[in-house]
Amino acid sequence: MSIRPDTPLLDQVKTPADLRAFKRGDLSALAEELRQEMISAVSVTGGHFGAGLGVVELTVALHYVFNTPQDKLIWDVGHQAYPHKIITGRREEIRTIRQQGGLSPFTKRSESEYDPFGAGHSSTSISAALGMAVASKMSDRPDKAIAVIGDGAMSAGMAYEAMNNAEQAGNRLVVILNDNDMSIAPAVGAMSAYLAKILSSHQFLSLRDIGKKLISKLPRSLANTARRAEEYARGIATGGTLFDELGFYYVGPIDGHNMDHMLPILENVRDAQDGPILVHVVTEKGRGHPFEEPHGEKYHAVPKFDLVTKERQKSKPAAPSYTEVFADELIKQAGKDEKILAITAAMPSGTGLDKFEKAFPDRTFDVGIAEQHAVTFAAGLATDGYKPFVAIYSTFLQRAYDQIVHDVAIQNLPVRFAIDRAGLVGADGPTHAGSFDVTYLASLPNMVVMAAADEADLKHMIATAASIDDKPSAVRYPRGAGVGCELPDEGTVLEIGKGRIIRKGSKVAILSLGARLQEALKAADDLESRGLSVTVADARFAKPIDDALIRDLAVSHDLLLSIEEGSIGGFGAHVLDYLADDGILDGPLKVRTLKLPDTFQDHGNPDDMYAAAGLDAAGIVAAILKALGKNDVGQSASA
Repeated sequence: MSIRPDTPLLDQVKTPADLRAFKRGDLSALAEELRQEMISAVSVTGGHFGAGLGVVELTVALHYVFNTPQDKLIWDVGHQAYPHKIITGRREEIRTIRQQGGLSPFTKRSESEYDPFGAGHSSTSISAALGMAVASKMSDRPDKAIAVIGDGAMSAGMAYEAMNNAEQAGNRLVVILNDNDMSIAPAVGAMSAYLAKILSSHQFLSLRDIGKKLISKLPRSLANTARRAEEYARGIATGGTLFDELGFYYVGPIDGHNMDHMLPILENVRDAQDGPILVHVVTEKGRGHPFEEPHGEKYHAVPKFDLVTKERQKSKPAAPSYTEVFADELIKQAGKDEKILAITAAMPSGTGLDKFEKAFPDRTFDVGIAEQHAVTFAAGLATDGYKPFVAIYSTFLQRAYDQIVHDVAIQNLPVRFAIDRAGLVGADGPTHAGSFDVTYLASLPNMVVMAAADEADLKHMIATAASIDDKPSAVRYPRGAGVGCELPDEGTVLEIGKGRIIRKGSKVAILSLGARLQEALKAADDLESRGLSVTVADARFAKPIDDALIRDLAVSHDLLLSIEEGSIGGFGAHVLDYLADDGILDGPLKVRTLKLPDTFQDHGNPDDMYAAAGLDAAGIVAAILKALGKNDVGQSASA
């Protein structure tokens, strides 16, 4: 049941300009109305929850103090941007978020002028804001760029790379560190807010400038001593020494839910001539959530729920998820081999490694949002005979491609990549789609790339990866529940580079890689009913490809069609390359490759997205009939 809250103040806000007309004393009440509106909207759509609830007051304060959209407000990742969307002209559409044709679940440049930078992956905000701030400086505009980044995202090296160059932006760059988990800071309260206000004030900054001028006239040895004394005096009081060393003037920590604390400090920061500045704000993730249980990682995102009963609309899958199957099989393999280790980049539950950690706490490593480090860390372990499994979503593994090439592949180190969320992922859209992993991995020499057609196949592939000790390997598998096939107690090692025939025919051969196999079988049933004899094969390996299988299919059928849940340049390209080099394309054989379209598909229902891409049973049938010159899909076909 959805209940629209009573929001007399929020009803007056169409854009942040309306917000700035409010009296300060009304902002806390407005923020609470905004929180209730977000809760109501997410109850209808489901979606990212905890992060947005934690920054409601901060969102209001930032839009109140800064002159958005002229001042650029960049939200790192974008999970927390729902309140931002509501007060930037998108309130009427907020109940379409994550739905087909609706609002993006992340910030998106084409959606609003208040979204100056698209997000979806973490730790990019400071780099983007720095670029905008430097552009403003070079164009002699006063615009500020404000990056809001969480403590988790600050674990990524990219954030520090950006901060190391931040002085180039001067006072046009402001970084808001949204600390909702880590205990970086001393206790937050009236004293720390007072201190932060003093430190951010024009008077203190002017005094600091005078101090700098005096220091510049001292001998170098005394000047360095005086400079360090000033920095460390503030560091002892505020915890800001690290940020000072990176070129930032640190202010904080302050209570991110207290308008009386935030507003004067943000105004001081806005008006400061000395920069860049980092403001450390402490917030409570999931603040004000309607559920009785303590909020935690499971409230990062929630399904639709009833506002009255608080019951969540969870579907009951008929089969275990691929993620669960991966975790269970890895635990079994690790029970037999103490060299097997597991590495995750801040996604233990998302990758199933929380289960592995319970079984093997000393053999599980969560490196934070640091995919590049995760891969090279695994490479280091592999040099000493350990067997690291790096479990990362396909879209996030892209961030470590250089490390995969240089630190793993060139050195031929047996790092195992468990690639979750391969293929389209639905509501999270193009930033999270696992479209490119086959393309970027299968191009590397010596790499073994496997794709699971079902959950039983996944078990075999994990066992296979555990057995490969002389080269790197990868197993890709989709999001969600498996197909419901019978599962073996334990996976068995597959022959490297060998596929399998699922059903035998004579006219058309469908060669499937990965989880489109079930759709290929449905298409075969349809084609058989039209009189076409169809072979369906499961390639299993994108690299090395099964040359013998492909040759056999090519010479014994009129049409060979490959299908995959990946981009141009993937499995189909490798098949075509083999057929061309072997001269098979010189004959009468017709070949077609079905893959994801050469676009970034917007979010939606996964089944609808695959249908639009032509990768469902109907799309396969249509492609085959067209290739055979039978354009009338409804006509009778003969063998």
